[in-house]
Amino acid sequence: MSFYLEIFIITLLLAVALTFFILRLAAKFNILDKPDSVRKFHSGNVPLMGGLAIFFSFFLVLFYHHNFLLTGNLRLSHWLGFFIGACWLMIGGFLDDKYDLKPTWQFIFPALAIASVIAGGVQIEKITNPLGGYIYLGSASAVLISFWLLGMMYTTKLLDGLDGLVAGLTAIGSFTIFLFTLTEKYYQPDVGFASLILSAACLGFLFFNWHPARIFLGEGGSLFLGYALGVLAIISGAKIAIALLVMGIPALDVAWTILRRLAAGRNPFKSADRQHLHFRLLETGLTVRKSVLIFYAISIIFGLSALFLQSLGKVLTLTALFGIMLLVFIFFAYLDRNKKSV
Repeated sequence: MSFYLEIFIITLLLAVALTFFILRLAAKFNILDKPDSVRKFHSGNVPLMGGLAIFFSFFLVLFYHHNFLLTGNLRLSHWLGFFIGACWLMIGGFLDDKYDLKPTWQFIFPALAIASVIAGGVQIEKITNPLGGYIYLGSASAVLISFWLLGMMYTTKLLDGLDGLVAGLTAIGSFTIFLFTLTEKYYQPDVGFASLILSAACLGFLFFNWHPARIFLGEGGSLFLGYALGVLAIISGAKIAIALLVMGIPALDVAWTILRRLAAGRNPFKSADRQHLHFRLLETGLTVRKSVLIFYAISIIFGLSALFLQSLGKVLTLTALFGIMLLVFIFFAYLDRNKKSV
């Protein structure tokens, strides 16, 4: 454990240093997020591209210890596909932060990231059947990976509305995977090592991203965190349920947002509003920090529960999570109706 602690501290300090450097760099080249009084209420212009600090911290430490990554069943091609996909997201994120790309162009880079992962040989051979046994996917593996990674990327992208929210949830999710892969039954030290590094990199970034944030993730960073967490969930043995339990509330919120915008005849990826759950919490009078901490608490509770549950138990817990989210939607719909009747 002393080795893991040492790696954690080194990665965290590296992320702090790189975040400070990129903060200054983004400000110098005027890559800034400017308040618009609609969805962006931060005071003053805030540098973007913070995700680069997490990206570099993660992969520098990861590949410095590359021999450790090949101690399990994963091949070098798996890690290279993961890395190349992340590079696509960083390139697309920089272009969007600098030139504000159209949504059609923005989609190209997540698609290239997914293609890189699949080309690297990452696949989901089988998933656990809650009723017993396994379900073998065969050629459907690529389809499931595509939908899963796209869902995770757009969850963190659309969730990135409060300081520290996405980075903190990713830190919780990756640390949960780290704990899971160190258990005797699912022992995978290579994936656990990568998950720990991602968690430390996110926490290092949080020193500058906690409210009031001095730097934002940017487009590339918000996509990269969902992508990285999604890939780690796959290569840890298709432990998608763990990531879903950690990111369940945000994922359901994003799904509801997409359905709501489609029902209103709007493009769910072009239009923007303040109807996300994290914005609704602010409307109740909670501060940014308290709203973010509520998300943290829910993710920790449901994430840690995955460590002690079997497949059927995880399904039941996910069902409970869905029920909680449904009650939340009903509650805010009730508040909206009362506002209109006043």
